[in-house]
Amino acid sequence: MPRCPQCGSEQNLRDGFRYLPDGTSKQRYLCKKCFHRFSEKQSSNSLFDIGKNSVEPFPVENWNENMLLPEVGKMKKIELLREGDLQFADTRAELIQFAIHLKKQGLKENTAFGQSKILRILWQRGSDLHNPESVKENIANQESWCPGRKENAVNAYTNFLLMYNKNWDPPTYRRIKKIPFIPQEKEIDDLIAGCGRKTATFLQLLKETAIRAGEAWQLEWKDIDIENRIIRVKPEKGSNPRAPRVSEKLLAMLIGLKKESKMVFGSYALRGFASSFHRQRKRIALKLQNQRIAQITFHTFRHWKATMEYNRTKDILYVMKLLGHKNIKNTLVYTQLLPFKEDEQFISKVATNTKEACQLVEDGFTYVTGEYDDGGKIFKKPK
Repeated sequence: MPRCPQCGSEQNLRDGFRYLPDGTSKQRYLCKKCFHRFSEKQSSNSLFDIGKNSVEPFPVENWNENMLLPEVGKMKKIELLREGDLQFADTRAELIQFAIHLKKQGLKENTAFGQSKILRILWQRGSDLHNPESVKENIANQESWCPGRKENAVNAYTNFLLMYNKNWDPPTYRRIKKIPFIPQEKEIDDLIAGCGRKTATFLQLLKETAIRAGEAWQLEWKDIDIENRIIRVKPEKGSNPRAPRVSEKLLAMLIGLKKESKMVFGSYALRGFASSFHRQRKRIALKLQNQRIAQITFHTFRHWKATMEYNRTKDILYVMKLLGHKNIKNTLVYTQLLPFKEDEQFISKVATNTKEACQLVEDGFTYVTGEYDDGGKIFKKPK
């Protein structure tokens, strides 16, 4: 069984075939560890292999007729020798080099991958990446793209030109702020319950701590304080460091995971894990016939937790500290989300001792009143 080119694992599943233009096929595999899909490696002198499986571009000036003729013989199409086909392979390699350049500049792997991907889409839709006016026109013609995505495309192309010490007159697109989707807690719990062990643990961590997916993904075993039930978070995007307290349930889920590396959830790319989550989410939404579940993303858990905590405490500074924001303007959006009505129904619980009361508070319940003749205190939480 071949090794996964992304994480190096040999634990792969056969996942159909990839059919080549010459009518032949290559076995396709799915990595069980990082869920990366890949095909059997082709010969090093194959035109199709240039710029796809290697990180270094294959210089066009080093190509020769002897390299191209075997492929022409297979496909029986002299069109392969056209300039456009040479440009195809070279552009693929150039975009790989662009992603590597961004990582060297200090950008996160997911950011580098995302910017390279959006340029690949523009190129596939007719843009000449070395002609700024062509790229500008192509971005403007993408009617299905929101202003935020167009802004991301402009930023990606700006970085692409900087790699060649060039600049351009970029268009201006203003991102439209939208109120995020806030699911019900039952929908979140249904999603967590339907996922596999690792995914369920990851989602439960997001639900309880409101940390970003990237912050959760880089969690190491040494960051978990089992005795005090604290998770030490390495912040992203200039946020403040946090150390949220977690429930015994989540702690047990974390301890139950296999310790295959120093990272709690694995050392491969987050996007591979996200692809697995998307498949599980789709399956659960279909099974429960609730398409609202299909709208839940990793970041939805952060919005949900912040909204619930503000409506519970009405303390914006507490929510700001919970999220790690440095600017309170980023936190104020949660004061406008999901306002609870006065006649809204609640779930009530009774605590008869300190331990039960603490557990109810950790589960999101608010103290109402007490004590009564039976020694109990009442807590409530919106349904």
